[in-house]
Amino acid sequence: MTMPGAEPNATAERRAGGPPVRLAVLGSPIAHSKSPALHRAAYARLGLDWRYDAIEVASGELGGFLDRVRVDPDAAWRGLSLTMPLKQEVLGRLDHVDRLAALTGAANTVRLTADGALHGFNTDVEGIVRALGEEGIDRIHRGVLVGGGATAGSAIVAMAELGAAEVDVHVREPARAAAVADLGSRIGLVVRVRTIAELADAASAPLVISTVPGGADLGVAPSAALVRDALLFDVAYDPWPTALGAGWSAAGGRAVHGLGMLLHQALLQVRIFVAGDPFAPLPDEGGVLGVMRRSV
Repeated sequence: MTMPGAEPNATAERRAGGPPVRLAVLGSPIAHSKSPALHRAAYARLGLDWRYDAIEVASGELGGFLDRVRVDPDAAWRGLSLTMPLKQEVLGRLDHVDRLAALTGAANTVRLTADGALHGFNTDVEGIVRALGEEGIDRIHRGVLVGGGATAGSAIVAMAELGAAEVDVHVREPARAAAVADLGSRIGLVVRVRTIAELADAASAPLVISTVPGGADLGVAPSAALVRDALLFDVAYDPWPTALGAGWSAAGGRAVHGLGMLLHQALLQVRIFVAGDPFAPLPDEGGVLGVMRRSV
C-alpha cells in the first residue's frame, strides 16, 4: 500500500550539490530524547547521510517552525517526529493525515514532500502493539488504561486492535477522560471511566497501560488481582522505574517500560521518511531494527 508522499527512491532528494536532507524530533523539553540515537543508527545502517536533530519547540511555536522549514533554502527537510505537547497541536497544520492520526486526534510523525505538503501519521498505536507483542501480549479481552492524555488515545486504540471489548480508564479527574472515552466508544469499546483511587479495587485484567508522566506518583496501590494477572506496560522510560512500575514489581507483578514502544514507533517513522509509507518494509529491516535497539 502506497501512502501520499511515497518516494520510489530514498535518495531522490540527494542530488549532487543539493542541500542536505534534514529530520528532527520536536518538543519541549527535548534534550533527553532518545529519538536522535534511534534514527541516526537507522540511517547509518541504510547508508543514508541524513541529519537528525533534537530541536526545542514549545507549545505555540510549531506553526512558525513549520513555516520556516517549508522554505528553508539550506536544507531539504524530509520529516519530523513530534513529542508532547505538539502531537495534537500539529493537526490543524497538516495537508493530509492517516487513519490513525485522524482517529486518535494525534500525529507524532510529519512527512514533508517536495511540493511543500505536510503529511501526518500516528505510529504510536502500532508501536504499542508491536512492543506488547514482544512481551507475549497479542490478544486481550479487556484492558485497564491509566491516564487520559494524547498518548492515552493511542493506547486505547492499540487495546482495541488487540481485541479488547472493554477498557476501564482511570484518571484523577473524570472530566479529563472525556476525549479518550468518546474515542473508545467510537471504535466499539465499552469504556468505564473510574478514578485513580479505584485502582485499589480494580478487577483482574491481562493488561494495564499507564500513560501518566514518569515522575508522577499515583498515590494508590493497585489491587492484588490486577498486579497478579496483568502486565503493566508503562509508556514512560526515563526515569525508570516509575513509582508505579517500582511498586508493581515490588508486589510481585511484571512491569515493562516504554522503550519498546519508542523503538517500534521509530522504525515505522523511518519507513515513512525513507519511502513515505509506514507499511513498506525497509531494506534489511531486521538489521536496521537491531542497530536501533542497540543504540538505546
